Amino acid sequence: MPLAVQKSNEDLLPATATRARYSVSDMTIFRWLADPKLCFPQPIRINGRRYWRLADLQAFEARQATKMEAA
Repeated sequence: MPLAVQKSNEDLLPATATRARYSVSDMTIFRWLADPKLCFPQPIRINGRRYWRLADLQAFEARQATKMEAA
């Protein structure tokens, strides 16, 4: 029986997984990165590919939830 691998907050998600997490296109991610008011986390580039820290994405989600509650 395979062991379950737990994700830690230090995990890196590739661009495809990040797009799937939010069900958005690459162009949407590009727009989010260009919008300073949104504060979407900047990716880490490794060999020309983009990765996001899971902890950064979770912090972004928490900020968005706080904004929605305040509205």
